[in-house]
Amino acid sequence: MRLIRFAHPDPLTDRKQYGPQMRPVFLPFAGCPHRCAFCGQHLQTGQTAQPLETHYESLRAHLEQVALNASTRTLELAFYGGTFTALPEPWPERFLKLAALHRASGLVVRVRCSTRPDHTDPAMLARLKGLGLDMVELGIQSFDSAALRASGRGYDSETALQGCENVRVAGLDLGVQLMPGLPGDQPGTFQRDVARTLALQPEAVRLYPCLVIDGTLLARQWREKTYRPWSLARTRQELAAALGALWSRNIPVIRIGLHPEPDLLPAILDGPWHPALGQMVRSLALFDHVRARAANLGPGPNILFAPRRFSGEVMGHGAELRQAWRKAGITIQQHDGQRFGILSK
Repeated sequence: MRLIRFAHPDPLTDRKQYGPQMRPVFLPFAGCPHRCAFCGQHLQTGQTAQPLETHYESLRAHLEQVALNASTRTLELAFYGGTFTALPEPWPERFLKLAALHRASGLVVRVRCSTRPDHTDPAMLARLKGLGLDMVELGIQSFDSAALRASGRGYDSETALQGCENVRVAGLDLGVQLMPGLPGDQPGTFQRDVARTLALQPEAVRLYPCLVIDGTLLARQWREKTYRPWSLARTRQELAAALGALWSRNIPVIRIGLHPEPDLLPAILDGPWHPALGQMVRSLALFDHVRARAANLGPGPNILFAPRRFSGEVMGHGAELRQAWRKAGITIQQHDGQRFGILSK
């Protein structure tokens, strides 16, 4: 008999419950040079486009209010939904100075933004870092030029890679957002995107499978039958493999799939949407991780000792992995500890 013990492969498993609370600031379409084929930001974020002054005053009032609550966790401000580095002056500076004001008091401890890779001038990024920006999440979507061109992104693979380099040169943490299943996608495109992401070793990754949202150019292409989205089954398998690869390199995946905003759901015409997609993908990735470890112990039967707090993830959405564990020759026993264990008989 042999016994091995190991932690959950997700590098965020313990850190995410102790870190600062994320406070997103959505700026739909702000700073964007044009609208991409798949984009429905106002539906994805649950926020409508408003004057930047309105967003600023809303954030200012919120920060002043939470600053009065002594029990409030520290905050990380995250400017999402637009192209932050392309906002008209002086808005990037104004937002960052507001964050710095509350950083001095200890309320805000970190600031990040999302932007496009073709708006990452190194000198500009360095200036924003000096104003308090810590991290830039790049909406890469894909490193494949054909997929980028078909999606109307307005840049190519070289620009996507250069954008990542510019963030690094400026001394900022890098986040990479990928969107598998874009128009122009070919077999192997997403796997190559993941491989390039692994090589970049970013501080965080988001995986947003492409959906057909009403009112977008992609919706018209879908109706014309010139675009076909990924199936849910394929999405689960491809993302689980990607997640496992990223976990193996200690790269956190901080989001899988879009948040289920009420306005978004009725606007989804097609695509791999499921409210539990993240859990499904995490469960499959964990299953593959455990099965690989068990295989190293030799032929089963094996017993998996699983921490009780991961019971839902181990069994999958609606216990859908129960039969898969049985076929793999692995019996599951729960315990109240923190680490996993596999006992080979």
